[in-house]
Amino acid sequence: MNIHTIYSVAKNPQTRSFAKTVTWRVLATVITGVIAYLYTGELGTASEITLTAAAVLTVAYYFHERFWLWIRGK
Repeated sequence: MNIHTIYSVAKNPQTRSFAKTVTWRVLATVITGVIAYLYTGELGTASEITLTAAAVLTVAYYFHERFWLWIRGK
């Protein structure tokens, strides 16, 4: 990915929201997984917690981001 591609993503509000959602969710999912494993000590349970949280919070973050863009546009 070159700098021009990154710049074009950053200019489009919907694409930017999606890119921010994905990059944040990857980082947060790793953190959630580590914490869930340290807390439960069970890989299966930690995986269930991590995947459930990732799915719910990805959708929530996207709509949160879109809401703030909607407010800015008013």
